[in-house]
Amino acid sequence: MIVKTRAVILREIKYRDQSKICSLYTRDFGKMSVIIKGARNPKNKLSGLFSPGNVVDIVLYKKNIRDIQLVSDGNLVFSPMVPAPDLERFAILYRIIDLVRHTTEGNEKNLSLFTLLAGTLEELYHDNINCQQLYTWFLLRFVSLLGFQPSLRFCVISGKELMPAVESMKLTELYFVLNPGGLALPDASGESSATKQLIPVRLAMLLRTLASTRLPSGNSINADPADIEMLWNLLQDYCSLHFGHTKPGKNLSIISQILLK
Repeated sequence: MIVKTRAVILREIKYRDQSKICSLYTRDFGKMSVIIKGARNPKNKLSGLFSPGNVVDIVLYKKNIRDIQLVSDGNLVFSPMVPAPDLERFAILYRIIDLVRHTTEGNEKNLSLFTLLAGTLEELYHDNINCQQLYTWFLLRFVSLLGFQPSLRFCVISGKELMPAVESMKLTELYFVLNPGGLALPDASGESSATKQLIPVRLAMLLRTLASTRLPSGNSINADPADIEMLWNLLQDYCSLHFGHTKPGKNLSIISQILLK
């Protein structure tokens, strides 16, 4: 059966002399593996198209009995190489596609997840984007979409509404409980054995802002970079706990080392 779909390239592997096997996340079929014959031949029109992070429209011969489908044609929609390569952008890109590749099952269509992934990458590839802020937003949306949405309005332990309690008790800190996920009042979480981290109320408010933002563009969310970094680390711990995804890929490790120099 010949089908068309849009796909995000998650990974590429060299195959034989001139071909590639790629892991994709597609709009219509979820995660799948494909082979692109001759994709490493510079004269092939598909050469360079199937690189990690590219979003492409593809035509493939799909057979349900095959584990690897055959791509016959494709067109580039957008790429991290346009308008120009950027190390920070690539570092965030590899975090995103590694997370999706390691935490999703094959052949399970999830249109909401594809829309989130493709929309985030499209925004990431713009100029003047706050990459870390966008990645933090993506982590929160991603973990929520896969069934682990943290409770940010009500105390995850007592069920009390948080903001009235913060104001009446003049609190400056709240707990973020990793399992079950969400914010908690200090008095409610005192006897809980759940893994938790104490965070300033301003971070809790920033979490709520991120959760209510459709898709951040540029520096649309006014936040201190140090606060974004703290939420980034908190949400990565949260994802690691629920998905078991802790080790970055080889490409991410290399790029991260470059960024730290």
